[in-house]
Amino acid sequence: MEAGDGWLMRLRPPFGRLGHAQALALHDAATRFGNGRIDLTNRGALQLRGVTEALWRPLIEQLVAAGLVDPIPERDARRAILLVPDWRTGDDTHRIASALLARIDELPDLPAKMGIAIDAGPAPALSGTPADFRIERGTGGGLILRAEGHAEGLPIDVDGAVDALVTLAHWFVATGGHRSGRMARHATPLPGMDALVAPLPPRSRAETIRAADGAFRGAPFGELEAGRLASLLSDGDARAIRLTPWRGVILEGARPGAEPSPDPDDPLLRVDACPGRPACPQATVATRAIARRLAPHVEGRLHVSGCAKGCACPGEADLVLTGCNGRFDLAHHARAGGPPFREGLTPDQIFALLGAS
Repeated sequence: MEAGDGWLMRLRPPFGRLGHAQALALHDAATRFGNGRIDLTNRGALQLRGVTEALWRPLIEQLVAAGLVDPIPERDARRAILLVPDWRTGDDTHRIASALLARIDELPDLPAKMGIAIDAGPAPALSGTPADFRIERGTGGGLILRAEGHAEGLPIDVDGAVDALVTLAHWFVATGGHRSGRMARHATPLPGMDALVAPLPPRSRAETIRAADGAFRGAPFGELEAGRLASLLSDGDARAIRLTPWRGVILEGARPGAEPSPDPDDPLLRVDACPGRPACPQATVATRAIARRLAPHVEGRLHVSGCAKGCACPGEADLVLTGCNGRFDLAHHARAGGPPFREGLTPDQIFALLGAS
């Protein structure tokens, strides 16, 4: 789609993982065909920025050759699959994801913003990440398939997980899901959901990162310059870059501490801020400079949005600042564009109000 700094190209590497050759190909693509800026999204996908309309076809050809996108657009759209970042080869998450990718053509065409979370570790870790169908660990230790917006899910096993997921996705489409747009807004009662099971209490982000095979590298606001992306794999014994939905990546095999990086609990990594003005034509305010300054002064999650669309954070934040006619509206426990507590604030007024002056 078109943004203020050119066309934006989104890609979802299989298993959320970039090997050495893929990382170098992505670096080359971002610098040759874009402006060198790469976004890491809150769904574990990547976005190349600054692509010109004349160059998007050769860009896609290079990404297809590197195995980063599928040559068939409809199939690529079905790969909106997020894996819990501490998966290991051969574990339940990896086995289910492998089976799903092998059968990806069996999924129906779903609305553009829908996604699947495969979260089959010892306890759910992606509960706060956007997804419409979730495979996660239920109480009692077994796996469940849970539709977003429902507190419980259907018990499944590893071998039957893809069958159950495909069936549920086709039911969603057949019952008018394209009108609903998202699973959480789909009011039709779920089919055959007997003996449902609740998910286990979720793991923390920090706990999940500690369990991963590698070192975490923070990327505030999800910004990854192409040069940094390429340099990450020169970090010690790193085998690959594993994407996370938490404003950072995991370097497979690398030891923690090889490079200065925000801690997973650093306040700056709790901040959502879109590119803002001038990168986005919808934004009326600059966002990220004010977000950096406010991060240490806000308890909980902060969202700074250039407009009421709230692209960087579709859910609620503890404190949200929404750009409106060149100033900010402030709201608590709200989404971008929600009813404001204070309206028409300048950055200086916000700094004074929150003790960041």
